Amino acid sequence: MVRAGVRRLLDIRRTRLSLALVGLWLLAACVAVRQANEVLDRPQDRRLPELDAWLGPEGVLHLPGSLYDTDSRGTTFSGTPFAGWVLRPLTNAAENALGVAWTIVTLLIVVAIGVLVAYALPAFRTRRARLLAAPLIISLLVMSLPVRGNLSLGQMSLLPVLLVLPAMLKPAPGKLASIAAGVAAALHPAMLLFAVYLWMTGKQRAAANATATFLACTALAWITMPRDSFAYWVHHVAGAGLGGDADALSNQSLHGLLLRIGLSGPLEIALVVLLSAAVLWFGLPRAVAYAKDGQALLGVALAGCVMVAVAPVSWQHQQLWILLAAAGRLGARQTDRMVWPVAVFMIMTFDSKTLIWGKLAAVRTIADNGPLLLAIASACVVPFITRASNKWNPQAMPQGATAQSRFSWIPALPFGWRPLSRPNLLLELLMIRVGYQVYSFIRASVPDQRRVAETHGQQIIDLEKFLYIDVEHALNHFVAKIGWLENGMNFFYETFHFVVPLTILAILYIRKPAAYRSARTVLSVATITGLVGFWLYPLAPPRLMPGYDYIDTVHGVQDLNNPNFGALTKISNQYAAMPSLHVGWSLWCGLMILAIAPKGWRWLGLLYPLSTTLVVMGTANHWIMDAVGGAAVVGLGFAVQYLLTGRSAFSVEPPAVPIAAGVGAGSADGTNPAVPAQIGESVVVTRSPESKRDDSDPRDDPDKQPVSHK
Repeated sequence: MVRAGVRRLLDIRRTRLSLALVGLWLLAACVAVRQANEVLDRPQDRRLPELDAWLGPEGVLHLPGSLYDTDSRGTTFSGTPFAGWVLRPLTNAAENALGVAWTIVTLLIVVAIGVLVAYALPAFRTRRARLLAAPLIISLLVMSLPVRGNLSLGQMSLLPVLLVLPAMLKPAPGKLASIAAGVAAALHPAMLLFAVYLWMTGKQRAAANATATFLACTALAWITMPRDSFAYWVHHVAGAGLGGDADALSNQSLHGLLLRIGLSGPLEIALVVLLSAAVLWFGLPRAVAYAKDGQALLGVALAGCVMVAVAPVSWQHQQLWILLAAAGRLGARQTDRMVWPVAVFMIMTFDSKTLIWGKLAAVRTIADNGPLLLAIASACVVPFITRASNKWNPQAMPQGATAQSRFSWIPALPFGWRPLSRPNLLLELLMIRVGYQVYSFIRASVPDQRRVAETHGQQIIDLEKFLYIDVEHALNHFVAKIGWLENGMNFFYETFHFVVPLTILAILYIRKPAAYRSARTVLSVATITGLVGFWLYPLAPPRLMPGYDYIDTVHGVQDLNNPNFGALTKISNQYAAMPSLHVGWSLWCGLMILAIAPKGWRWLGLLYPLSTTLVVMGTANHWIMDAVGGAAVVGLGFAVQYLLTGRSAFSVEPPAVPIAAGVGAGSADGTNPAVPAQIGESVVVTRSPESKRDDSDPRDDPDKQPVSHK
């Protein structure tokens, strides 16, 4: 009986992991296809501008003179002479499908980098864990600014990263890996720093091979292209004067920073040399120390951060090393571990205007130079945890007891992903910022299908008339006739939508951490489902339906013949009406109020969603069917939350005390239930499926609780 139960649990676990694996790889594929489609859908004159400037019909590689002569479009080749020697054979294919092939190859390079990173991270010790991590890492890489910049420009700066990584990550790199590192330096001279890094980490033979390969490739370019080589290495000082303006924001190097703040001439050069020497002095030994500590990926990432800071130019598409610094570990608790990688991802994915609101010059300067400051901090300051530290394995998060469900596949999340403890506040704020940015981006990306939206609006009107619930027009005109009521509803509509949910989340976070986690999941699922609704069913709100005389009380009178005119231009998507997230979020707020508020205040839980529904109709922003859709997505959120965790979103069950490691019957990665739990992990206390049920709750008596590790 016990063996059958264990076998059944193993089958369920394998099925879940297989589904998760398929889902994550599909997500990575969708992200990659979307990014490639955005690049290739651009007009011909804006697609892959640098690739076209080099290899196109009028590109610099077609010119009979030097690579570094400016062409008729004012473009100059910015790569090394060896890079030009490699690219020249491709010029004949430039008029065919080189742009498509180049984009696909770039994405394949990103996939290869993601797989190498997944296998190098010490947190993923099993093949299955690495297979699960790889697509997530690839998705994050594709969304980052360095990869997006590389794809949109048609650059080749990701190839040197891929060529360097094998030699840096292998304990004893072979000859082929070290030669690849030398080729990378020949393509991007700043990568010679990795030869020094190899030498300092005890890989002298690999460092010598890489240096020899660099010299051989450079000598080959000198022999075959002496004029170009002289122009690059001597006239342009190893390419420092090529490319865009060095003071551009995309140049995240110390040289670029000093130029942006107004320094120039001998003083600027002296400061660059001094600051670069300091970064090398502090950063490179730290990178070597972490590499010798067994954190090869973190070591090479920090060395890359040093390279970004000290290179004369470090364009956006060359800053992937900063993103890899997210491999470092910070924090003593599991709830703190994700703060650092999320912060790194934000800085390397969103532009400065998105990261920081405000117009203060000092704040704006920090935001504009965020990648450089992050690179310097990572290389020289951030105290990453070493493997010898007792903080390497974080303190376990308390797990709550999960009641038995009639379905064996509930909860769907594996053990360790269902904590009840209070999450890290900074991480929550970062995730809210990321989530809001993603929400705004997706909502703004929904195509404005005016005719389709108006057709759907007519469908809603016909349905409501059939059901005798078409009350929006009468309510809207009634509100517009009463000044104080109109002003009050306008204020309610523009203010409470964000203030009330954030207030409730704050209260839950402080007073009910277990309920906070569940409530946050419900709200997230409802919002994501709402975005899907915006895509699938664009719907014109009452205020944008021509011929029905609705009054837009919030934005004022609009010309429906030109709905993009006036105040409506500030709205990200005018036809995102179904479902109404105003109503959905207010319903979520009302249910949370009913669950946690004292008895004397629970009436607010009923009043708030009803008031919101009246307001969105009275201001002509939603139909009553939109409110039904908002309630539906919230209901789906509660259902998904229960399927994932096996507990009600209204549960305020206190966290269970973590049990010593090794007591349970399963491993942390869920691959073998016979293997003891890893040190520092907690196990969940549950009622055994074979135990007899009685009227008492086994959680009330710890001695009656059988222990199992899911």
